[in-house]
Amino acid sequence: MWFFTATVLGLLAPSLAAATNATTPFRVALPSDFKPAQVFKNTNVVRNTNLEKSYARETVNLVIENIDKKPQGDYYVPFPADVFERVGGFEVRDKKAPQQGRFVVTVTEPVASSETQYFIVHFPEPLAPKSQLTLGISYSLLSSLSPLPATINQNEKQYLSYRFSAYVPSAYQTLTQKTKLKLPSTDVPEYTTTEGLKSGADPERKGATYTYGPYDTAKVAPGTELPVSVRYEYTHPVITVNLLERDLEVSHWGGNLATEERYWLRNNASQLTNQFSRVEWTFASYQKAPTCAVRELTYPLLPGSVDPYFIDDIGNVSTSRYRPGTAKTGANLEFKPRYPIFGGWNYSFKLGWNNNLSSFLRKAANADSYVLKVPFIQGPKMAEGVQYEHVVLRVVLPEGAHNVRYEILEGTTSNGLPGQNQINATFSSLKTYMDTLGRTTLTLEVDNVTDEARDSQLIVTYEHTLMDALRKPLTIFGGLLAVFVGIWSVGNLDVSIKKR
Repeated sequence: MWFFTATVLGLLAPSLAAATNATTPFRVALPSDFKPAQVFKNTNVVRNTNLEKSYARETVNLVIENIDKKPQGDYYVPFPADVFERVGGFEVRDKKAPQQGRFVVTVTEPVASSETQYFIVHFPEPLAPKSQLTLGISYSLLSSLSPLPATINQNEKQYLSYRFSAYVPSAYQTLTQKTKLKLPSTDVPEYTTTEGLKSGADPERKGATYTYGPYDTAKVAPGTELPVSVRYEYTHPVITVNLLERDLEVSHWGGNLATEERYWLRNNASQLTNQFSRVEWTFASYQKAPTCAVRELTYPLLPGSVDPYFIDDIGNVSTSRYRPGTAKTGANLEFKPRYPIFGGWNYSFKLGWNNNLSSFLRKAANADSYVLKVPFIQGPKMAEGVQYEHVVLRVVLPEGAHNVRYEILEGTTSNGLPGQNQINATFSSLKTYMDTLGRTTLTLEVDNVTDEARDSQLIVTYEHTLMDALRKPLTIFGGLLAVFVGIWSVGNLDVSIKKR
């Protein structure tokens, strides 16, 4: 259970008041021959790429210097257009002061001459000439790992391939740089080596870590690429959720928060060379042998979660197992699909549960104002990770709720979500039983999200007066009264036949 003190509410109030009721992602159109002005140089760049999950996670730490004669406040980060559409959770912070929060970032349309797209990083204050700033850039690359070979036998090892540029993509001159790869296994049958770029072996190997560089690139033109690739063992599924629809329904009268999630899931692992064999699968399961198929999904629920259900396209899945929690400890839902999900296979299902609303809703200083704090996404918690191509989150508020605002809480580290200006937020009205105006619904849509966003929190504030709460009971009372009056009136009509 969480609570808001007056101090916390005082801190949240400015950001919530600044939040807009509806936002639409936008992209800046650049000239067809656009190239960023050479007003910065990167004195040192260190990129850390983590491949331990089923998607690539990159953290780029770079020291930049303003080499122009005027203060500069915009820094361009380039990506090829085909890669840009798979970048998720892009954020930039001051490496030396991460507690100050992420910088505002806008995105651009592809530049026609180069098919390059940019993230434009806006500094809180322009960087003075000859001054330096240490940036920490973090993001994920979805669908960036390719099975190689693309097809394997049912019990065969799986290998993934990752291709990238050993020169970190940059719009500015870079003096020195290096890239560290963290792999999930020491079984790496293939990787690119370079010659003449540095003294000694390149890359340097230390266990499951491969380091390309450091390189002296002071004379290398900005945007130059050095293609390399690595192929490594990864006998785990590559879980991709094409679409997640998550509904949160708030009921003041019932004191309940009802959650339902609908998944359209696909395994992007290596596909089977031959037909699936149930005998081989049973034998491998008995031995608990590693596999790139999805055996089961583990779903941790928040403390106080009750009444869980798990349904696929056929009906209730009885192989699921629910481990109840308490008011202080979370529950756990473990469910096995009706069949193992191998590479290229799909599976759709939905699950839901209830929570006591008092654990998530508090009254604000204003008696008619409420503050709702819920996880942005929850999702399965898997060691290999989960990537979401598209997420639709709907928060259904009580009928009559108005002046609705939302904010996403961020910590000092990445939460795997894009900036608020890249989230599509809309408001609508949902009519259910005996509604008059309909229930106010906040819908948030976002692309390219990973399971790192499980730690992010959504704050929704709204106003709901006593008259709003009484609207439905009064409507029901008025309707019943009208029926009774109508029946009474009809019963008192004189319909007898007599002389006049």
